[in-house]
Amino acid sequence: MIPLSTRMRPETVDEFVGQRHFMYKESLLYNAIKNKTFDSAIFYGPSGTGKTTLARLIVREMDADFHELNASATGIKELKEIIDKAKLKFFGMQKETTYIYVDEFHRWNKLQQDSLLKALEEGVLRFIGSTTENPYFAVNNAILSRVGSIYEFKRLEKDDIYQILIGALNNSERGLGKLKLDWDDDAIHMLADMSSGDARIALDALGFISENLKKDVRIDKVIIGEAMQRQTTFYDRGEDKYNLLSALQKSVRGSDPDAAIHYLARLLEGGADIQMIGRRLMVMASEDVGMAYPSAISIVTGCVQASLMIGLPEAKINLAHATILLASCPKSNSAVNAIETATEDLRKKNIDDVPDHLKDSHYSGARKRGLGVGYKYPHTYGGYVKQQYLPNNLYQEGVRYYLPTENGKEGAFKKFLESLKQEK
Repeated sequence: MIPLSTRMRPETVDEFVGQRHFMYKESLLYNAIKNKTFDSAIFYGPSGTGKTTLARLIVREMDADFHELNASATGIKELKEIIDKAKLKFFGMQKETTYIYVDEFHRWNKLQQDSLLKALEEGVLRFIGSTTENPYFAVNNAILSRVGSIYEFKRLEKDDIYQILIGALNNSERGLGKLKLDWDDDAIHMLADMSSGDARIALDALGFISENLKKDVRIDKVIIGEAMQRQTTFYDRGEDKYNLLSALQKSVRGSDPDAAIHYLARLLEGGADIQMIGRRLMVMASEDVGMAYPSAISIVTGCVQASLMIGLPEAKINLAHATILLASCPKSNSAVNAIETATEDLRKKNIDDVPDHLKDSHYSGARKRGLGVGYKYPHTYGGYVKQQYLPNNLYQEGVRYYLPTENGKEGAFKKFLESLKQEK
């Protein structure tokens, strides 16, 4: 049987759900598709966020010849055959452009990727590549420069997945409408929440339920939990996960690794997804540890990214690593205090302009206007020279936003900054 996620792929661009940061009615991408001026692009982001779906919808709108490849199963030989056929159409009587979509494009090596270059330069091919890896690391620069447009797909919002699930339950042609299933709305919300922003996971779980549900049984939270093979401890009381997240952060802030790991375990056992926990851990790294141990944000980000790649249950080890590190670090909230105070001043004070000597002087006529004149290049003076950087009124007030503590690594930064004040 065809999976529900495949059957429910949208059939038009207007049915596409999610990625509203670049895909909405009258957006540049939307208009390029509708005006048939879409050229080439790379789609980058997690699985189940609509990369393949949007690529197919685009080519359908272009009404062009289309080839879809998976980089893990296709090599240069197959690509060369497509390019040769595309040349005949492009340079022949038809004058047609061919679109090629390569899924998991990052799996091709440099030689394989470079085999596209000439066809792209000549306009023989229009190319859409999708990848779960950062294209700035996984895709050759030559390809990036010729493609130009890179669209980052983000995990779908819970409300987007809920909309997709309800659409599948009510759709009688491609979905589950003919089965006339009964469901609890909060159970569908729970499935959307448990799907970690992946529409494919959500739809296929719903399809699995529909295929194996006893007649006249209502879809409730218990059935959702069984289908997802996850406990649903706190989904009966929606506020519990936020209470646990709060307790986790306060335990980290209080440097109690035992309490922090306890609340992490409760979140995981309760069905919290990696993304939700990971976001909070990354916030803690800057908000609560901050300058006391600046490397914490890099380490925690690495742990969270690793947990997303590995998935549960092993991902809990990466999350535990990050949690224990944060709880065991020296603490400083100087960074959050600095940005909050600076933002408050912008909202409440009439701030003077940027001092003229700090303004950009890299264009004709800037010097005649006095811009950049008098600026002292610190490296010329051995790395530091005293001069004014704040706007005039803030400088005259002696405003300070960053107030370093002596905790952890921040003590060294404080000592360094204080030493600069003593220099003439």
